[in-house]
Amino acid sequence: MAADHRRLEALLDTAERDEPVDLACYGEFRDGLLRHIGIEEKLLLPAARAAHGSALAVAARLRLDHGALAALLVPTPTPSIVATLRHILTRHNAIEEGADGLYATCDRLLATAAPSLVAQMDAYPPARSSPHNDSSEVMPAVARALERAGYRLLTPGRDAAS
Repeated sequence: MAADHRRLEALLDTAERDEPVDLACYGEFRDGLLRHIGIEEKLLLPAARAAHGSALAVAARLRLDHGALAALLVPTPTPSIVATLRHILTRHNAIEEGADGLYATCDRLLATAAPSLVAQMDAYPPARSSPHNDSSEVMPAVARALERAGYRLLTPGRDAAS
């Protein structure tokens, strides 16, 4: 899963090289991120919960981040949206990849189930994203999802150090 983080980062880097964002490459990033989130939400977190006997402490934080990330993928990407995605992904990926992060915890909890779980992950279907939606209701909904997760929409340049 950590290797998939690197793949997604590279796609976002490539999409952002052009001004405006390369929508074809961004679409591949978007579909990949939605599939990645789906694998974590539908396979990895439930398997960890079952093995642990209760939800992992980090699960609630990850779900809030997943909601914020998914919301950011709804509208057409702007520099603010891309900057906010990068900010959240940097923090989120550190939680998953750290020495005591989700992936290390799952490695410990799910060692005996790993072959079956990896096969399920490999077989997980591609995401089917809808066209971008830029209606007047979208950005207020994005702002609410960000706020629930403790984030806000960033302004490139002004929020560079955030």
